[in-house]
Amino acid sequence: MVTFITGNAGKFAEASAILEGIEVTQTKLDLPEIQDLDPNIVLREKLLAAKGVLSGAYVVEDSSLTLSCLGNALPGPFIKWFEDALSVPGIYELTQKCGDNRATIHTHIGFMDEAGEMHYFSASMQGTIVAPRGDKDFGYGPIFLPDGSNKTFGEMEREEKYALSSRGAVFRTLKHFLAQAKG
Repeated sequence: MVTFITGNAGKFAEASAILEGIEVTQTKLDLPEIQDLDPNIVLREKLLAAKGVLSGAYVVEDSSLTLSCLGNALPGPFIKWFEDALSVPGIYELTQKCGDNRATIHTHIGFMDEAGEMHYFSASMQGTIVAPRGDKDFGYGPIFLPDGSNKTFGEMEREEKYALSSRGAVFRTLKHFLAQAKG
């Protein structure tokens, strides 16, 4: 069994669908979210904070969006605060004002196994920021158009998004890791 520490029902649904065949539970913990551009530092602190509360295997996640117009570094792990300050449509407007709408989604997970060992996995995907389209996704999904797609995540059915997303990719990597660890 793996516990996914998240309060986001959409993230849990995606992870559960990808980890099919593995018992996954969800718990919401108020973990400290330190501010750092290095996602592994953020994940490590979350894993260590959860260690004092949970036993068994668990996973934490950090998704970020970087904009080419902001040096491919920001908003990064600060995306939640950019969404709060600018709104999701405001992020689109920012890329328009800067004249560069290229973006990358990065998804990082930290996994604490039952022996207390930490493992890190990541996946990224390229795309463009467009005017909001669709209401089938949360956060910046309605403004992110993956390369090679004519639909934003906000326009995609769940299974379609899960097959393409960096969250889907990183949880498939975790699933493979868990299968290898089982032997």
